[in-house]
Amino acid sequence: MSAAAVQTSPSTDGEQYKRQFQSDFPKVPVPIYRHAAPSAPWPWMNFDISASEVQPIPLRLSDDFEWGQYPQSLFKNWTSEQVNRSQMLTKCSDGELSTVYNIGVFNDGSFDRQAETRIVRKDDAVDLRGYWNYLGVSPPSNVRVQALFVEDMTSPVLQILGTRYNVEPFFFASSVNWTPSRYREDPRTLEDHITVILPFIRTLKNQRQITRTKPIRIPTLTSSGEVDEPLPYTDEKQVINTQAALSLPENKVLVQDLLSLHMVRKTTTSTIISYHPSSELQRTSAKLLQSLVKRTGDSVYWSNIFKRSKDPTFLFLAILWLRHFWSLLTQELHRLHAHLLYYQQLLQDFLRSVEFVRGVPNPAMNAPSISEAEREDSAKLLRIEADRLISEIERLSRQREMLCNRLDNAIRLTFATVKIHDSKATQGLAEVVRKDSTAIKQIAYLAIVYLPATYLANVFRMDIVEIKPTSLTDGKETLNLADYIEAVAGLTLFTSWLIIALQKDSHFHQRNSSVLRRAWWPLFYGSAKIKGWLEPANRRSRRDGRLFSTSDEQS
Repeated sequence: MSAAAVQTSPSTDGEQYKRQFQSDFPKVPVPIYRHAAPSAPWPWMNFDISASEVQPIPLRLSDDFEWGQYPQSLFKNWTSEQVNRSQMLTKCSDGELSTVYNIGVFNDGSFDRQAETRIVRKDDAVDLRGYWNYLGVSPPSNVRVQALFVEDMTSPVLQILGTRYNVEPFFFASSVNWTPSRYREDPRTLEDHITVILPFIRTLKNQRQITRTKPIRIPTLTSSGEVDEPLPYTDEKQVINTQAALSLPENKVLVQDLLSLHMVRKTTTSTIISYHPSSELQRTSAKLLQSLVKRTGDSVYWSNIFKRSKDPTFLFLAILWLRHFWSLLTQELHRLHAHLLYYQQLLQDFLRSVEFVRGVPNPAMNAPSISEAEREDSAKLLRIEADRLISEIERLSRQREMLCNRLDNAIRLTFATVKIHDSKATQGLAEVVRKDSTAIKQIAYLAIVYLPATYLANVFRMDIVEIKPTSLTDGKETLNLADYIEAVAGLTLFTSWLIIALQKDSHFHQRNSSVLRRAWWPLFYGSAKIKGWLEPANRRSRRDGRLFSTSDEQS
């Protein structure tokens, strides 16, 4: 019983750790790209339904909850069936509280250090009404842009934000489904909306100790017959899922994170809404991102940018630098080639998102209060900063390619090592086969010698007139030992000649020799041997002749 327990305990521990690991770091959903932008006229439409179900349902708005029918109240093409299919409300946090961390940037480029943090209760109507009224109050006129980082977003908070800021439902649908997206909507004379949703990767510290299974030892045979050092293999199931977390050495975990931003750009106060996955997923929290944005204000470089330009898009661009976490972990990505290929796609999405932000100018910068020189300087500065971020993305892409090359080299080295071990085993097997073939040849040679003698001995024992013309009763022996030896020698030579003549490949004659040459092989083989014996003597005689002639000339 104890032996069985010892055998099953590693597998049991491995399965238990695997289940616990998947519980701590659940995999993210596979993105559905065809629902990533509002350009599709039928968002999240099921084409297998009847025409009556496609019609928008009548709205029944309540005086107490103006936001209760979002998104149908603002976007008529979103029916209840489409909202359910997108899971934009059902995938919201199941918790009771939503925490909204605020931060503001003043017109002089400084950051608001006293930013208020709001806690909204999902089932408290008074609290929801209070937050609705709070968002309805315009920020002070000296606030250029405000950012709302929402932690554990519940469905009422989602509807309040969507209704108050007229947010396209695709932003929330793509965020909850982790679908990369970027688009610009509602472009007006001095106002527009931009959305960027970017999955990215980062490393986390795994709080649980990783228990790895023991390697399987596969012995290999060398030419000397000894057991060579085996190759280490593991009995872990190699299932590649790029949407799941990847366990790394040193108790680190590679997880996929999400950066989801929606910005409303105006001439007065612009607003950035940052969606964050549930805190249970152990991703970048709203509070962490708020603190990182606050530290942007402490940077002398970025402070000068905020003072120099009135464009609030620079705060949006600064948040995109969160994706630069990639540079902290690229040296570990070479451990799995499949993940590297998937992260190449994420890098391309990142690059296109930055190019998208660079290519959509802020219409609020066309306000009469902004001079042409300020407008050109701000646009030039935005291009410069976007190009800097693009250069960092290209550097990460080159580093990823370098790691792919290193991984390919390691794979080739592994295969070469396996081939070397296999060749050693094959060499040992060939040596065993060679010894066996030598023994078989020796047996065949003995058979050539003894089989004719045995055959003739049986023949001479026959009482046949042609063999024994005189009967033994006459007292005369017609055959003696000399006759038997002569017959055996002749039959043995004939058998050897016949076997060699019938072989097309033999060291007694050349390969693919004619039948006539194979039949006269003793003559050709003997002449070749005689030439080989006489050639050294001829060379010595010619050398001695040259020496004698040289000595005569000198004398």
